[in-house]
Amino acid sequence: MGFLVETGTPGYSTSDIHGKWSMRASVTSSLAFADCRVKESDRLPGARGLKSPLSCLTQARYGIGWGVIGAAMDCYETARSYSVMRKQFDDRPIASHQLVQEKLAWMITEITKAQLLAMQAGRLKDRHKLEPAQVSMLKRNNVAIALDCARLSRDLLGANGITDDIPSCDTSVTWKPSRRMKVRTTSTRW
Repeated sequence: MGFLVETGTPGYSTSDIHGKWSMRASVTSSLAFADCRVKESDRLPGARGLKSPLSCLTQARYGIGWGVIGAAMDCYETARSYSVMRKQFDDRPIASHQLVQEKLAWMITEITKAQLLAMQAGRLKDRHKLEPAQVSMLKRNNVAIALDCARLSRDLLGANGITDDIPSCDTSVTWKPSRRMKVRTTSTRW
């Protein structure tokens, strides 16, 4: 069963979690229910087990699956712009080198595939046929791609990739703990 629990209900308490390594802009809290009593009128209609109250997590994963595409695009665009502007070796832009071109091509190809996956998930969602497992795959795939794009972007930026002047580097640092704890990608590229 699921219930709505009003703030101030005896036995219900919250505490914010501080010192987070990733997603620092979002508030994360701990919820505690000690001898908490709720009224029958606060019961969620048709709720069975944890499936109903936790369905919001599926919606969050769906949003993350879309949101990281924007972050990956920012990383790609930052690296592309920088590699066109940065001149080296006979005053040629580093973008003229095949290794740089291959990395940029890989990033935009993977981003495009992530967009297609998210669009297909959206189509299934519109028809009420999107399953939680598919949403999990969307999130896992697109977060892994965004992490790889952030890493490649940082590589292409060289020493400038570790300064706070470049936006994709901050994104990469923010995602790093998420990669270790949740995504566990085994990419061997570069």
